Amino acid sequence: MRKNIKLTAFAAASAALALGLTACGSSSDPSSAKTDGGKADESKALVIAASPSPHADILNFVKDKLAAKDGLKLEVKEFTDYVLPNTATEQGQVDGNYFQHKPYLDDFNKKNGTHIVPVVNVHLEPLGLYSKKIKAIGDIKPGQTIAVPNDTTNEGRALQLLATNNLITLKEGVGTSAKLSDITDKKGLEFKELEAATVPRALNDVDAAIINGNYAIEANLAPAKDALVLEKAEGNPYANFLAVKDGNQNDPRVQKLAKLLNSDEVKQFIEDKYQGSVVSAFGAPKA
Repeated sequence: MRKNIKLTAFAAASAALALGLTACGSSSDPSSAKTDGGKADESKALVIAASPSPHADILNFVKDKLAAKDGLKLEVKEFTDYVLPNTATEQGQVDGNYFQHKPYLDDFNKKNGTHIVPVVNVHLEPLGLYSKKIKAIGDIKPGQTIAVPNDTTNEGRALQLLATNNLITLKEGVGTSAKLSDITDKKGLEFKELEAATVPRALNDVDAAIINGNYAIEANLAPAKDALVLEKAEGNPYANFLAVKDGNQNDPRVQKLAKLLNSDEVKQFIEDKYQGSVVSAFGAPKA
């Protein structure tokens, strides 16, 4: 499923990205995938930005096992943050992305004036509380420090997880937009706000940390086994999805990818590979 969202913080990185994508050659340049009439050229590769795991893993499964039989050429570009995939999509440097959930995207679009829209839900990565020093959630004591993601939606999500497990008390009605200032009772705990991608590296420096599922996997953590507590999947609004710039939803290549990402084969791949650490956000596979 991640992130400061200020344009000034990544302008240089965006410029570097543009140069990097140009250097990849015309065959993978999304701008070259348009015909003279402005319609998508289905013979060109569809370029999708993705977090390395599980997003790029799932996309590469589609690329290697499913895409060819549907006549889809797919190229996957990996990113290790939650900002550049959206800016690259908005600027046309890639055709779409797969790394985020709706609350994050809504907040990003609002703050940055971007026009990214969801196409199809694919999976959910339960947010979890991890520790290298504490064996059970009941062992968390006053005076200890918990690291949380610092972007708006994931921090609120993290605080809700802590509140659900009685580690803090939040103001009523704050929902997923909760901030540290909305904690009415910290129960003696201290908090350290970090960019989500860096939280796993802080595990040795704090008593516990709330980590996004994809970053936990990249850090060789097994959420279903290693987390002290995980979000519940049922009714969770944080499904991760394929997204494109508004207006590109009906690109035939995007529609082919959307169909494949919701296929029985992808559902089975997610179940077999991730064993509950990542769960699909669409129907069950065939028996």
